[in-house]
Amino acid sequence: KEEANDYRYFPDPDLLPVELDDAFIDEATADLPELPDAMRHRFGEQYGLNDYDAAVLTASRATASYFETVAERSGDAKLAANWITGALAAALNKDIAQSPVSAEQLTGLLARIQDKTISGKIAKQVFDAMWAGEGGADAVIEAQGLKQITDSGAIEAIIDEVIANNAAQVENYRNAEPEKRGKMVGFF
Repeated sequence: KEEANDYRYFPDPDLLPVELDDAFIDEATADLPELPDAMRHRFGEQYGLNDYDAAVLTASRATASYFETVAERSGDAKLAANWITGALAAALNKDIAQSPVSAEQLTGLLARIQDKTISGKIAKQVFDAMWAGEGGADAVIEAQGLKQITDSGAIEAIIDEVIANNAAQVENYRNAEPEKRGKMVGFF
């Protein structure tokens, strides 16, 4: 079969030809959502993301929406992208819409990282507790006493107390060979 006639295709004389005017086409395209390629390009330009992060975050509309909410509220798109593609993606084996950690809760966690209330390492503990349903970042930090101490005076007082309570270990440290001292510091 080489031609349309071979397939016995004949135009139906009762059907009128479809003619779409430009206004209808413009209206239909205005109602379309942003397409993934356009969104990926926009994420790269607007948020300064690399191609990989932009591709991962635009893989689904729900993930892209989640990211935009966190990025806009936290003010740090790269940090938001790192947490969503890292810890959240690792914990999540299903659609992001079913995540027990909402965009608002993740924004709260990022805010505590940004204002140096907690470190990145402690943030992972807080995230795990949030994932388990223990509440928002502030509630978990308070309940578990994870607030980072940044006052150098308070840190020095803690160090003095540890040294005073472990005089024998301090003496061993002072008498040890320099190459062995690195391992001994772990005790303190």
